[in-house]
Amino acid sequence: MSTAKRIVLGVTGSIAAHKAADLASQLTKGGFSVHVVMTCDAQRFITSLPFKTLSRNPVITDLYDEADGWKPQHIELADSADLLLIAPATANCIAKLALGIADDALSCIALALNPTARVLIAPAMNGKMWLHPATQLNANTLRGRGVEFIGPEEGLLSCGYEGVGRLWSVDQIARRVGELVTR
Repeated sequence: MSTAKRIVLGVTGSIAAHKAADLASQLTKGGFSVHVVMTCDAQRFITSLPFKTLSRNPVITDLYDEADGWKPQHIELADSADLLLIAPATANCIAKLALGIADDALSCIALALNPTARVLIAPAMNGKMWLHPATQLNANTLRGRGVEFIGPEEGLLSCGYEGVGRLWSVDQIARRVGELVTR
């Protein structure tokens, strides 16, 4: 049985989803057992194949994906996770987590997560979306539950605006993951 720390990497529908493949690669090379869960919207930006290859594990793309054995795959991951990392996290994902909406594999894992697991969210979205009072309220609700946020950072956004909303550096996210699961 592997003693590697288990990271569940949630990927949501942001233009930054392609950066999550590099993150999965870095975490796997760092000795973590990486299990990727993609939302339907994430699959509009990148396929599951790079994640399967880079993590060396199956990728969950649907709540009803079947696994070996009797236990639902999303519950098995929720039970065994040391850390749930959502990178990139959209405003929609953050809202669903804050409200306890569980309508896909990623949000079900978040709701069923074992109580000892840490949660790290790396937002990526348009700056106005990030700064909107609803998104800030949802982020603060999650912070109040012990969820940690890394980013977003400022810079040129894919929508053409300059401002806050870019995904935090993949290197820095990977470093923070290491700090959270080794203490």
